[in-house]
Amino acid sequence: MSEEMRTLIYPVRNVEQTKLLLTITLGTEPYVVAPYYVGFRSDGLEIGLDPNGHRQGMTGAVPYTEVADIKATWDLLIEAGAEGVQEPKDVGQGKLVASVKDADGNMIGIMHTP
Repeated sequence: MSEEMRTLIYPVRNVEQTKLLLTITLGTEPYVVAPYYVGFRSDGLEIGLDPNGHRQGMTGAVPYTEVADIKATWDLLIEAGAEGVQEPKDVGQGKLVASVKDADGNMIGIMHTP
């Protein structure tokens, strides 16, 4: 899988309202609705709503880039001065996600999909 931005996750407090707004904006229903995540797909981009995002330190939308080796990429980001926010973890079906902050506090996400 190539290394490119494929996912954008929004922390939300009112999942139902944001789900409705995105349904209208994107012109499509979500493909998954779960208590922990609502996911849309639009033109090859995954747009997700995370009701736990604020509690996990998300202050706005976080772009996630698909990487071939999440552990190696995580290590490189930390060595380059990024602040670790969430170490690589399995979020289901072998999909791994992690996030860091840059010097300005901007969140950067990485993910690996088997």
